Order: sequence, then structure tokens, then C-alpha cells
Amino acid sequence: MKILRKSVLFAAGGTGYVLLEFLWRGWSHISMFLAGGLCFLLVGHLEETEPKLPAPVRPLAGAGIITMVELAAGLAVNRDYTVWDYRSRPGNFCGQICPLYAILWIGVAWAAGKLYRALSEKLEAVK
Repeated sequence: MKILRKSVLFAAGGTGYVLLEFLWRGWSHISMFLAGGLCFLLVGHLEETEPKLPAPVRPLAGAGIITMVELAAGLAVNRDYTVWDYRSRPGNFCGQICPLYAILWIGVAWAAGKLYRALSEKLEAVK
């Protein structure tokens, strides 16, 4: 049952990430579904294992998680900059991550943490 629960949460996170991209820039890439699912599970794990962290700290840590997943995904699948390209953004690293998006991820991480907790509770109730 734990694998099914994590699979549902992964799919929810991947779908949410892709939907955000569609809203933000009008298109997405399959790799973003995978990155989004992973981010959702990792941010959710942070919510589950570190609930005593002060409320503002968890979204900051979540933004760090999302930024690092974005960097890893970028280095793996975006070497030709066809999925995204931050090379023109100030402070970018290898054109894969930049401070502007790292800051935007704080709000995404906050929302993801809340959504993860809510979905996880609903899935636990289904047992």
C-alpha cells in the first residue's frame, strides 16, 4: 500500500508541476513530470520528517530541494537548452538554475507542502 500511496503522490506532484509550466509558459516537457513528482515526494518527506521546523524554514528548504532537482534534471536532459534556458538570467548557474526561480520556488514549496499533507491524509484514510 505504501508504494501505491507514493505512486499517487508522485503522479500528483508531476501533474501539478506540468500544469504550473503550462500556466507559466504555455508548454512543458515529460522530464518536468518526473522532476515534479520527485520534488513533491522530497518536499513531502521534509514535511513528514521535520514538522517541528519553523513554518518559514520548511518552504525555504523546499525551494532548495526544488532548485537542486531542477539543476540535476537540467544537467541530465537540458544540455541543449531546449527545455528551458536561464543563461540570460542574472546569477544563473550553467543556464539551468537562477536566483529568480529559486525565490519563486519558495511559494511553490509552501503550497506543495500543504497539498502533500492534505493528499497524504486523504490517502491514509482510504486504507
